[in-house]
Amino acid sequence: MAEHLEIMIRTLIAFASLFLGAKLLGKQTISQMTTFDFIATITLGSITANLAFNTSVPIHSVWISFAMFVFIIYIVEYTSMKNRKTRKFFAGDPTVIIENGRLLEGNMRKMRYTLDYMNQQLRENNIFDVREVLVAMIEPNGTLTALKKQEFREVTKGNLNLISQPEKHIVPIELMMDGVVITRNLQENNIEEQWLMDQLEKRGVLKKEVMYAVLAPNGKLYIDTYHDFIPQPIDKE
Repeated sequence: MAEHLEIMIRTLIAFASLFLGAKLLGKQTISQMTTFDFIATITLGSITANLAFNTSVPIHSVWISFAMFVFIIYIVEYTSMKNRKTRKFFAGDPTVIIENGRLLEGNMRKMRYTLDYMNQQLRENNIFDVREVLVAMIEPNGTLTALKKQEFREVTKGNLNLISQPEKHIVPIELMMDGVVITRNLQENNIEEQWLMDQLEKRGVLKKEVMYAVLAPNGKLYIDTYHDFIPQPIDKE
């Protein structure tokens, strides 16, 4: 029983250590992972796992290793922010794989980058014909970014010299979640709660029926209720 209790305590310590380490290192380590970020994440996970269940190693020994590794990552990331050469060394440079609709096979071979994976990433960028691509490159975090040739790009209001209505705010404002009004968002954006209640009344919706309500940048209010009135929803498992 004592061993089980020790493992439980060590697991809690491991979780807290990993959480604090992730908060210290920022979002980059857990989102857009370069080669260095990948190595750092795997190593932190391995050390944390040992901290959780390897009872043959003292807690303080593993935690010192964990703290040292977090410190090393922090120093590397801090130095990378200040020095471009260090940043390029650890993060790397993007690699061009398509230029003017033609594949650069040499660059693809250097990265051991397959055609199947290229096609998958192109489709994720809504590109199904490589001839449409002006330039495409693999970023240091492994994602593909592509710029279509001018004749294949989407037409915007700017291209047509159309006047756009100014946005009332930059991002959508969440007003309600799970039937509860988000008072803070209303106050920060000078929105009266009575106005929101009037909008619900106009649509014949009760407050408790609202799952999600958001005010779009164009000023339109989107409301989703718990009951969608769809006879055969496609999201059933």
